[in-house]
Amino acid sequence: MAHPAFQTAVSLIYPPRCLTCGGMVESDFGLCGPCWRDTSFLGASGCDGCGAPLQGGSGDIVECCDDCLTIPRPWSQGRAAMLYKGTGRKLVLALKHSDRQDVARPAGLWLANAVRDIVTPTTLIAPVPLHWMRLLKRRYNQSALLAQSLSKQLVLSWCPDLLQRPMRTASLDGHSRDARFAMLQNAIAPHPKRKHRMAGRHVLLVDDVMTTGATLAAAADACLASGARDVSVVVLARAIKDA
Repeated sequence: MAHPAFQTAVSLIYPPRCLTCGGMVESDFGLCGPCWRDTSFLGASGCDGCGAPLQGGSGDIVECCDDCLTIPRPWSQGRAAMLYKGTGRKLVLALKHSDRQDVARPAGLWLANAVRDIVTPTTLIAPVPLHWMRLLKRRYNQSALLAQSLSKQLVLSWCPDLLQRPMRTASLDGHSRDARFAMLQNAIAPHPKRKHRMAGRHVLLVDDVMTTGATLAAAADACLASGARDVSVVVLARAIKDA
């Protein structure tokens, strides 16, 4: 552990900066006041299938959003830490495309707060996989960074390569909901040397953002087909219409 005097000297030379705007903050890996207020964190009263906010929820009754009522979800429960807008969108894009791997550290805490009510001591955490060509280009799987950070926060087991993506699919941006599901059919499979780890267990899948849920559905189907007892999902940000 670094000496307090050394830490003080470092903080004077390199003061903590806001994750999104670079403004001064009190501690590392934090958000300044304006960026925090611009982040739409989601509480525990959202949709039980994806975490999206609900209008006029009753609290004690499990409810789902329109998407989760109309689209079959192979997972049992889903959560999201924040909405994909404002600072939430900036954080996802920074982690995904700007090599801002430091975002994963505080994101692990935000994700943990979102899923504490649905995990068990035997839950296995796993990221949504990238195709190896995309992984080679990006150099890291942002969902794996989030899964690792979440596992540290919850002190739960995780497996970075529980699933693999043998088929390279085109970018899903701009495609309709039905097209996304069709493109991802059979695109995700269990790793043959890891599938035994999910047999009879609750698996928690982690991704950076959820739009239609097509990617998470393909990953959940692969887990259930490999013997997982149950599958839940969590994302850093949930994209919704008019968000």
